[in-house]
Amino acid sequence: MKTRRIRSSHAICALFLLVLLAGGCAKRDLGPSIFGSAGPSPVAETKDFVIVIAGSGDSLRSLARRFLGDEYKFWVIADFNKISRVMPGQEIVIPLKDLNPVGVYSNGYQTVPILCYHRFGNKNAKLNISARTFDKQMAFLHDNGYRVVTLAALIPFLEGQKALPRRAVVITIDDGYKSVYTVAYPILKKYGFPATLFVYNDFIGARAGLNWPEMKEMVDSGLIDIQAHSWSHSNLALRKINEDVAGYRNRVWQEVFAPTQQIRKHLVLPLHSFAYPYGDTNDLVIEHLKELDYSLGVSVQRGGNPSFEYPFMLRRTMVLNNYDMKTFRAILKVFKKASLK
Repeated sequence: MKTRRIRSSHAICALFLLVLLAGGCAKRDLGPSIFGSAGPSPVAETKDFVIVIAGSGDSLRSLARRFLGDEYKFWVIADFNKISRVMPGQEIVIPLKDLNPVGVYSNGYQTVPILCYHRFGNKNAKLNISARTFDKQMAFLHDNGYRVVTLAALIPFLEGQKALPRRAVVITIDDGYKSVYTVAYPILKKYGFPATLFVYNDFIGARAGLNWPEMKEMVDSGLIDIQAHSWSHSNLALRKINEDVAGYRNRVWQEVFAPTQQIRKHLVLPLHSFAYPYGDTNDLVIEHLKELDYSLGVSVQRGGNPSFEYPFMLRRTMVLNNYDMKTFRAILKVFKKASLK
């Protein structure tokens, strides 16, 4: 693919322009900057790039806020310059548009791992993650340059419209156990990580399940998004014993439609993603999701998701109780090597 070479040639041209502008005894007057007067003045500007010399008060976030209009796009500058922080006097090249929104390069392609959790606490069970372990895993993501993004951010990525950070990771939690609120939510707030919680309605308000006020509090924080996981958590890809075709079709519709309506009613949220119970689906389930304007469907098949993945069969990797940090690192694959020349 030519994508990497295109980006490199743009960067080389931009840096060459910097040399021309900065060279000589006299400083060239660039005229009024289109970015205003606050903060560092660009040394060079094109329609695709801005080059600045960082000042003592500059950071990745302040530069992103000034030149990209959103401080949360700091990763764009960090990824392009291959830096984790800005140093005074450093030359910083800022891309003004997505140069490779699909994450495909000549030597491979980006993959986005989606982590799938269930319960939290000290119970020794396969799907139960202790607070200590969860905190340790979130700290690892934070300290090693991973960018936790929302599940909804995958929609424009899969449509080829918007790039994601090179080390993007998504956190999801299934079923709606109360331990999400008591254990996981405080840890996610500690690191400022967003997560998507998939709930099935039969479990809401149960003794071990979340209630609507708890979910609303988490949603109001801006960190937690709540999406549907069916009504009763029955396997939607299988007909029940003695269930005829008409009965099966009606059950599948109700399992998809009813939770969609309830979440919209209680939490006033847009519904964009559906987690298949047991990770199983078929054409009928996907057909109903599309009728209800869903954009994504997630399974529990291990692996990461490139930009060309089918949106209604996204892969997720379950995080299990017996995972040590070596195993946790191994499931965070963010790039697949391949010869695409």
